[in-house]
Amino acid sequence: MARIFDVVEYPSEMTDELVHRFPEQGIADLRLGSQVIVRESQNAVFMRDGHALDVFGPGRHTITTANIPLLTRLIGLAFNDRTPFTAEVYFVSMREFPDRKWGTPQPILVRNPGMGLGVALLQGFGTYSFQVKDAQQFVTQIVGAQGAYRMADIENRLRTMLLSKLQDLLGEIGATKSVAEMIGLIEEIGAGVRAKAQDDFAALGLLLKSFYIGSLKPSEKSAEELRAMGMLDMATYTQLQAADALRDAAQNPSGGAGLTAGIGAGVGLGNVISQSLQGMASGGQGGQATSAAGAAAIPSVMTPGEAAQILKVSEEDVVAAIQSGELKAKKIGNAYRISKEALEEFLKG
Repeated sequence: MARIFDVVEYPSEMTDELVHRFPEQGIADLRLGSQVIVRESQNAVFMRDGHALDVFGPGRHTITTANIPLLTRLIGLAFNDRTPFTAEVYFVSMREFPDRKWGTPQPILVRNPGMGLGVALLQGFGTYSFQVKDAQQFVTQIVGAQGAYRMADIENRLRTMLLSKLQDLLGEIGATKSVAEMIGLIEEIGAGVRAKAQDDFAALGLLLKSFYIGSLKPSEKSAEELRAMGMLDMATYTQLQAADALRDAAQNPSGGAGLTAGIGAGVGLGNVISQSLQGMASGGQGGQATSAAGAAAIPSVMTPGEAAQILKVSEEDVVAAIQSGELKAKKIGNAYRISKEALEEFLKG
């Protein structure tokens, strides 16, 4: 025999739970006169056959045909005071969920004209808060027939929405602002993300209450990671890898960033490239004199090890450049030989 519930309630603070279904399994047998107790921070949504119908706010409610008109009409029964009917009740937390964490799993690429590569890699983290604005809409569109819907069920979706808006906004600001200026506008950027994301949250029955950027700074990606992302050619890569090696060798106890640590904002990268091309520029008397000085220091034929010394990188990097086709060399037996002209052409990029 089915159990008839005379009291329907969910006495929980719902600190990490957005929706709880009553009962968790099956459907509830209710009757006119049953009591529905809704806590201060809850709404109760009545559902039947997948349709969200009537909503109760906080308080103690006695079920009558007057306060569940949509459910009554759907069932189409001539109720009397004790006639049972079936429904599902979803208790929805209407409280604010504060201090939710967000962060950039991968750096965000933005324009940075006039600095290094002309682009920047930014990483950030912060917090946001939200709450359910429309309980009926949220249950209908998101929750479905789940017995409980927790923060973990929706948090990834919300973070993805926010990061998408952040990336879009940084792209817009980067058209007129430098990276240094953007980092100084984190409050304005946070407000912009909140405004951009509001419609997406509303479409789920949610309200984005706040979005704060705790930190926004250049990425500390290494030269190897940047090359894997397709942002560096071999010539720039070898120079930056040498810079990484120098930084690691220094082992700065204060934890200060080296040359490559500033790549995210284009800092130092222009100097590295300039040094790699020094003496290779053509045109102008000064440039020709520099080229002559550079040519005098480069042998007409080199081994990979000798080329590595000139480039100030490892021999393995030179061999990798040869095998990738970026640096031309002649293979004699198992050995490579590199001409001065090939090395100069390689450095010109």
